[in-house]
Amino acid sequence: MNRILPKPQALEVTSVYEFVKRELPPRENILAPWLPVQGLTMIYAPRGIGKTHVALGIAHAVANGTTFLNWSAPKPRSVLYLDGEMPATLMQERLKALMKDPTQKPKALFQLLTPDLQHGAMPDLATYKGQEMLEPHLKDIDLIIIDNISTLCRNSKENEADSWLPVQDWALTQRAAGKSILFIHHAGKGGHQRGTSKREDILDTVIALKRPDDYNAKDGAIFQVTFEKARCFMGNDAEGFEAQLIINNDVHEWQTRAIPGTMYEQVISMAKQGLKQKEIAEKMNLDKSGVSRYIKTAHQEGRIQ
Repeated sequence: MNRILPKPQALEVTSVYEFVKRELPPRENILAPWLPVQGLTMIYAPRGIGKTHVALGIAHAVANGTTFLNWSAPKPRSVLYLDGEMPATLMQERLKALMKDPTQKPKALFQLLTPDLQHGAMPDLATYKGQEMLEPHLKDIDLIIIDNISTLCRNSKENEADSWLPVQDWALTQRAAGKSILFIHHAGKGGHQRGTSKREDILDTVIALKRPDDYNAKDGAIFQVTFEKARCFMGNDAEGFEAQLIINNDVHEWQTRAIPGTMYEQVISMAKQGLKQKEIAEKMNLDKSGVSRYIKTAHQEGRIQ
């Protein structure tokens, strides 16, 4: 029996002249400066560095319209968090520590899909069946967090570029529907993301979390945040920083600071040498407003008198 194929979808082609005249809404951020509305992004790191801590912190900030690390959510937006491997007990502990007051509901929808609550396997987003399983739960969701690629895109062979295409097509479909995606991924032994680099082709932002060179295990969760791809932002916004998780009475707090040797540290050093802001801007090829912000922050931190 011959299979009847569905009628192909008609393509919409427009002239450049008409396109540039079209009024399009400005692109907003879900989490400024790096996670835009209809954005596709990724964070990767070695095992045990704190990827899930960061992903949950981002989810909580977005759902409540608050800040996390050096980033801010302008307003609450709905989140679906796909957890591929965390035991339910540990996930609950982390969420309680993050929320501080578990009796207070997030300001926007904050949904969780986690393995221990399922009656079967978690959906595999590298397959049509897995994508179809998830579809009913995507209604009214602004941000989808996939933690992580290895456990939730299982049919995609990491080193084969073509096997990523089903996930890529699904991600582009979600973007067209107005949703943003944050992929969480593992780094390999060399510190770079595992598998094909083709994943980065459609991404707006790629963030790497890495241990400081002088890391000591007793320091706990501490890492450097580095932007490896920044499509929609630049300059000071794309500056890396160091973050450390502090746990007091089961409550999680984060501290951030500049990475030694960054622009911020160089500006402070030059200011201490007596250089004026205009001279610093010229020497470092920065705009004056950027230098001014660095100086203001340094004054607030007591690093410049």
